[in-house]
Amino acid sequence: MLSTLHMAKRIRILSVAVIMLFSITGYAQDKNFHIYLCFGQSNMEGNARFEPQDTIVNSRFKVMEAVDCPNLGRAKGQWYTAVPPLCRCRTGLTPADYFGRTLVDSLPEKIKIGVINVSIGGCKIELFDKANYQSYIATAPSWMQGMIKEYDGNPYQRLVDMARLAQKSGVIKGILLHQGESNTNDSTWPSKVNIVYTNLLKDLNLKAKEVPLLAGETVNADQGGVCASMNAIIATLPNTIPNAHVISSSGVPDARDNLHFNAEGYRMLGKRYAEKMLELLNKKKKS
Repeated sequence: MLSTLHMAKRIRILSVAVIMLFSITGYAQDKNFHIYLCFGQSNMEGNARFEPQDTIVNSRFKVMEAVDCPNLGRAKGQWYTAVPPLCRCRTGLTPADYFGRTLVDSLPEKIKIGVINVSIGGCKIELFDKANYQSYIATAPSWMQGMIKEYDGNPYQRLVDMARLAQKSGVIKGILLHQGESNTNDSTWPSKVNIVYTNLLKDLNLKAKEVPLLAGETVNADQGGVCASMNAIIATLPNTIPNAHVISSSGVPDARDNLHFNAEGYRMLGKRYAEKMLELLNKKKKS
């Protein structure tokens, strides 16, 4: 007969095993849940009003809310069907909307798509530099300060925190960027983007060759884009980040301000992001 001491020891070992098993199954990572991180300024945030057609969404397309949105019945850190808005509580249509929809329509039914969107209208890329963001915020206009506060004063860290939480559910497959208008004609922009990209890879334990960066152009010159000169600099991004890919804005309709895209433009641009990602996924499958 087992002594009381031995019996207690066995119970403790069994209890630890059960806890470990619960932890593993409770946070099991679904390899068929593909997650994409989205960040940038107003064109990634979503500047156009979404329309009735944009509110019909396949339940396989999810968004993790990055802020609490009582008006939407959403809580920070939770997954929801990706009905817009996909950034903060009162933002508009974004390229992420039709990026996710296009992937869901094009990939096998077992694949789910999730996006996390942390963007701030009007911001420079410096806002996402975790070593220098505070000095940038100190000079940011008051209207931007309010948006930044929604991310507890550190949008980069909020993106990382949400991404780490998302990694318990799925696998991060790529990063989407739309930013540059506020850095127009800044030739050092690619190196600044590389700092953010490299930090994300390190902080999330990702490999560059497995997680591409897709960067969209600003409103094109063919649409009268006031920041179109930035596209020549964006075009050089792959020279700095080998796994970066530029998404063309040629022919994508803009809003009347020549700075933002209109709703149809966001749909088109989102599909272009998705088409590039599908191309990369197919290449990886064949290799």
